[in-house]
Amino acid sequence: MKKNVFSQERMDVAGFIKWVESLPGELAEHKTIGARAAVFSEWPDIGSKFIEALKKRGIENLYSHQAKSVSLGIQGRDFVIVTPTASGKTICYNIPVIHSIMKSPSSRAIYLFPTKALSQDQMSELHGLIEGMALDVRTHTYDGDTPGDVRTKVRKSGHIVITNPEMLHAGILPHHTKWKDLFENLKYVVIDELHTYKGIFGSHLAQILRRLLRICEFYGSNPSFICCSATIANPGELASELTGRAMELITENGAPACERHVLFYNPPIVNMQLGVRRSSLLESARMAIEAVANGIRTIVFSRSRINVELLLKYLQDAAARKRIPAETIAGYRGGYLPNERRAIERGLRDGDIQCVVSTNALELGVDIGSLELAILHGYPGSVASSWQQMGRAGRRADGGISAAVMVASSLQIDQFLAMNPSYFFGASPEHARINTSNPYIQIGHIKCSSFELPFSEGEKFGSDDATEALEYLARNDVLHKAEGRYFWQADSYPAASLSLRSATSENFVIHDVTDAASPKVIGQMDRRTAPTLIFPQAIYFHLGEPYQVQELDHEEMRCYVKKVEVDYYTDGDAAARIEVLDEMETDGLLGWGEVLLAVRPTIYKKIKLLTHENVGYGHIHLPEEQMHTTAFWIKLGDGALPEPGDSDDGKSNALHGLSNLVRSVAPLFLMCDRSDIIVKGHERDPHFLTPALFVADNVPGGIGLAEALFELGGELFRACLEAVSK
Repeated sequence: MKKNVFSQERMDVAGFIKWVESLPGELAEHKTIGARAAVFSEWPDIGSKFIEALKKRGIENLYSHQAKSVSLGIQGRDFVIVTPTASGKTICYNIPVIHSIMKSPSSRAIYLFPTKALSQDQMSELHGLIEGMALDVRTHTYDGDTPGDVRTKVRKSGHIVITNPEMLHAGILPHHTKWKDLFENLKYVVIDELHTYKGIFGSHLAQILRRLLRICEFYGSNPSFICCSATIANPGELASELTGRAMELITENGAPACERHVLFYNPPIVNMQLGVRRSSLLESARMAIEAVANGIRTIVFSRSRINVELLLKYLQDAAARKRIPAETIAGYRGGYLPNERRAIERGLRDGDIQCVVSTNALELGVDIGSLELAILHGYPGSVASSWQQMGRAGRRADGGISAAVMVASSLQIDQFLAMNPSYFFGASPEHARINTSNPYIQIGHIKCSSFELPFSEGEKFGSDDATEALEYLARNDVLHKAEGRYFWQADSYPAASLSLRSATSENFVIHDVTDAASPKVIGQMDRRTAPTLIFPQAIYFHLGEPYQVQELDHEEMRCYVKKVEVDYYTDGDAAARIEVLDEMETDGLLGWGEVLLAVRPTIYKKIKLLTHENVGYGHIHLPEEQMHTTAFWIKLGDGALPEPGDSDDGKSNALHGLSNLVRSVAPLFLMCDRSDIIVKGHERDPHFLTPALFVADNVPGGIGLAEALFELGGELFRACLEAVSK
């Protein structure tokens, strides 16, 4: 631990925990998780040269889960390993892949990571191992930042291609003829951070892997899949749905861990009558600066870009007052340039940066050195993400201790967890849900796959019959059918227009027209999230700079913005209506099925950046957006709402309150963001002719959330009842 240069009296992590316990807020939970000793296993049969090289890198033995993974990998088995952060999962796939190349220099592998930062980090780790063994194993990242001359070398002679789903989708699969050596000799596909592939992103990846396996079959290869995941409730199921393979599951963890303290802190009440608590943002900043002032290396997580920037400003202002060097505190989020992010990661590893404030961009396993404290500004949205963020501190099992503090925000789900911490510690992590048959996503990838290779009549796409989709595309002159085969004939390049982060390819492109003579594109936003974020007079933030929306062109899907100087941001609201189209399954009052979801933006608030005061509002004049999706429902019965004779406001308020409660508690079970669902109550639903509450997937075609809630039965409402009772 570095010498403290900021204060006279040294406070270690244990002292910091005592300091938090002395604060005026409520310490809802302080759980101590004991240190864990390592469990080792015998070396697998990988050869003495390999073992000696690993020992030179300080790896004297393999942990039990590593040894089992390596053995399965060498045998060419498909498997998924699920262990906590800092448990050495990289070894689980690097050894089998390198062992295969040592035996057969023509062997090839693809490594898939969800972010460029992870790709860079893992390439560094892999290079160190390869150089330590003096092997001729050529590996490089292949993404948007890879120079053109390097791309050519990777295509021609790369043994291990490190990439991401976007590049595999748009840069590799459509050009498979240039990658002939890779696909003819592909032995392994590694998918790291498997738990991140949920919802729309995961549903897209499942289709991409179907395209990949079609191409592999064409070239005569049949790669094995090695998947690594943080702790979720259904890793085997998720891996099987993504890959289409039966996966062996490894869950035992042989890695050591230091003692860890997890604290839930609720800020103090400042208005007893209204139950208003002190700002969680300010409390998080207060804790972080106290830690930094005492030389405790800290990471602070927050849910939004705006909050990251605000926390960074608060910390830098406080650091100046305490004469702490400003360069020891940094922010980290999407929108920063790649070289800026690499510099921050390097500063964390080297110890030059003592505190970093981040969105979930640093939640994944990028090596950022040895941190001692993680502060979570609000619940990240899932138990799995929470443990990932807490696990970023205390990654070195050197006999020390680490701490994580979750500071509850004013959101209902945060307050629910503050009052019911057993739901966090007692419940198993959430299920990661994808929908491999979402028609909006699937047909886009069938188009991409037909561009790559013609389909034959009766051919399946993964496990699904593709006939209906192929015939539809042929009728609309996208494909040409001849002699029992379907050929791509459109002029467009399908992968280029298909976004992996949304269900459809309809994205608004955001143009900066501050300089009317030279407008430029600065971003894009999918149609699903756009209505309450970009509308005339809305404030749109890019790289920390505020822009005001000047105009929306719905036909061309363009949004024109101009840079402004304002001290507020906008928060839009929308009204929704739901119509039941088809009941898929019912059980008493519960059910789920296909629905029409219509959303119309209504009003927006102006919220001051520093104080979060509401300083005004306006109306949003945009057309209604409709989608076909899936929804879960509960029929409340005629006696569930205030009796006839009570005011209509009473009925409306009761449904509105229940909707807010369900919207807050449901993500605790679904491993989704609040924006992934729409909750709507009907005082008298026209389909059921009774009061009803709906929870709809806010994604065209649905991604499995409605069905998941139906499978949970009454568990969601028991949690809601417990929240109300407390």
